[in-house]
Formats: sequence, structure tokens, C-alpha cells
Amino acid sequence: MRVDIVTKEYPPEIYGGAGVHATELVKALRASIDVEVRAFGAQRDEPGTTSYGVPVELQGANAAVQTLGTDLEIVTDVAGADVVHSHTWYANFAGHLASLLHGIPHIVTAHSLEPLRPWKAEQLGGGYAVSSYIEKTAYEGAAAVVAVSNGMRDDILRSYPALDPDKVRVIYNGIDVEAWHPVVDPPLLAELGVDASRPSVVFVGRITRQKGLPYFLRAAELLPADVQVILCAGAPDTPQIMTEVEDLVRGLQQTRDGVVWIDRMLSRHELCTILSAATTFVCPSVYEPLGIVNLEAMACGAAVVGTATGGIPEVVVDGVTGRLVPIEQVQDGTGTPVDPERFVADLARVLTEVVSDPARAAAFGAAGRERAANEFSWARIAEQTEALYTEVVGARG
Repeated sequence: MRVDIVTKEYPPEIYGGAGVHATELVKALRASIDVEVRAFGAQRDEPGTTSYGVPVELQGANAAVQTLGTDLEIVTDVAGADVVHSHTWYANFAGHLASLLHGIPHIVTAHSLEPLRPWKAEQLGGGYAVSSYIEKTAYEGAAAVVAVSNGMRDDILRSYPALDPDKVRVIYNGIDVEAWHPVVDPPLLAELGVDASRPSVVFVGRITRQKGLPYFLRAAELLPADVQVILCAGAPDTPQIMTEVEDLVRGLQQTRDGVVWIDRMLSRHELCTILSAATTFVCPSVYEPLGIVNLEAMACGAAVVGTATGGIPEVVVDGVTGRLVPIEQVQDGTGTPVDPERFVADLARVLTEVVSDPARAAAFGAAGRERAANEFSWARIAEQTEALYTEVVGARG
């Protein structure tokens, strides 16, 4: 069996969880089947991997139109595959057209949903209407849609009610606990500005509405004075949210010390070092289909405090691997808390409980690493994905 995986993100060009997922899934699948990767971006040296750029004629076009142009470059090359598997709306158009052109099943993995990210209109303008159309068309035409959590499956069926529920399968994201593991490196911590003798709360993520960083920064004002706030945050979606975050960080730094903001891309070793030293990791997302970043923190032995939304409760076991923060959300697709001040207060309260009890936090971290290793291995995920490939090919044949 040959499977063509189409993805915008692939090493060395990875900036989010979808890229991590595609990379690790390909690695695990290649142990048993033939996988061709068709990725956006610069040329890569990896065997079985082809890169595609924006057609010259579209260099000045809207970003969404450039994406569709790249997709069109991919479609013809999928000929000969038994299955085409696309990741994110950026790649969905290529997968959908390849399925129609070559008569092969198309599988979509849902890493996020355009209807639940209306703030993307700030970033893409009219391109958001294009991305939403592409996603809806691809999902409704797919042989199967993979949801990375049960919460994500519910969101998919709510967003696209025309979908046959039997076509939407849950296969979790995963983590490589050999690559992500506890690291003790005091000199590196000091170089990064982290005081190993003080408790710390660590945030890792892109600066985007769904990650909830502004809520955490407001909650951080209420944390005990000795707690460090470590922000590994960059790649803002828009100038507006970047300005908001800058103002909040500046205000926080005026009222407390130990506020460290690292806005560059960190190596895995650096991230493992920071996460391993954390008293707790925080995931204040208002929209999170699963959250690979939570698995990364757990694999490094960090307790996790996360919002009780999306797929997070399927990863973080409340009172065992960390704590969940309650949230009541507006049902308009934005994930906005009904009562933002209450959410901020609850987030601060739970974080304070965890950082004030280092022994309990360490126990959460140990349990989290064990859970990550046992329940979220890429070998297990690849096995489930390959079984789905076999099923959809058989249904066609």
C-alpha cells in the first residue's frame, strides 16, 4: 500500500502541533508501509519527500489563493497512491482534488476547525471565507475524517452536520517519550533566565487567540510573589494580539520579577530543560482539539494545569496528572469565556494550589509521564491509522 501524506508543515518547517503530528506519524508509518510526503515549502533531502512552492504567477496573490496554487502543484503527483491523507485546510484542497482525479479515498485529519476559529478573519481577511469553504468541501467529500480527540469529534459533527458520524473516527495525537524526556541542565536554565531555586509556571505556544495567553497573563498577576512566569511564546497571528500580549507582559514585569519571555524558536533540548524544571505547565487555551504541547510537558515530568475544554480533559486527568480549570464558553465559535474575570480568577486559583505544593506537583508530573508513555505512543497511533487506510481502500474495492 502506498499512502501520500499532504501537509503544509514538515521538517524543518514546523510551527505547530499539526506539523509535529504529521512528522511523527510518517516516521511510525514508514516502519510498515510505503509513505510519500508532499509538503509545502523549501526543498528537503529526505527520501520519499517532495516539496512544493507557491507558483510564480501567484506570488502577489492573497495568502489563501497562494495555498490553493500550491495544492494544485501537488495533485498530479499523487497518481499511483492508494490513499491520500491531508492535514489542515492548507492541504485539504490537494487531497480532495487528488481523490476526485485519481479515484482514491481521501482521509482528513482534523487538527482544528475553521468555524471554531473566527478570529482567523483578522489574519486572513477574505481568505478566511476561502479556507472555510475548502475545509467544509474536503470534510464532506472525505472517505473518513480523523478526530484527534472525542471532544474534537463532537466539534466536527456540530460544525458539519451533513457528515456521516460513522466516517468520523477518533485517533489521538501522540508523543515520543524517548525524544521528550526530563532533562536537568542548570547552566542552560540560568542562560535562559530561569532561576532553578524558585517555583515556576511555564507557557509554551503560539501567540494566537485560541491559546488563551492573555487570560494567563492576567491570572499571573494573582500568583504568589515568588513564582516565576516563563513564556515560550512567539509567531503571533496578528499585530493586534501581539500588541495586547506585549502590553500585558510589560505590565506584569512592572509589578513582579521573574517574568521571562523567550520569543525565539527553542530547540527540543531547551524546551525539555524548561519543562523539566517547571513546577507546573499551563495550557489556558479556549480552543484545543487535543494539545500535543500538554503531552510534551507530561513526557518531561511536568504537572499540567489546563482549561477543561476540547480534548484537554482526555489528556490531563484531573487530580492525577494535573488539574483542570472550569470554563463556561460563549457558543459563537470563539471559545470566549462567558465570564472572563471568573475564568482568570479560577485559573489563578488552581495554579496557586499546584505551585504551592511542589511535592504534589511532582507526583502529578510522574503520573503524567507514565500516562503519556502508555496511552499516547506513535506506534499505537500508526497502527490505528494504517487499519483505517486498509478499511477505506477495501470499501472502494
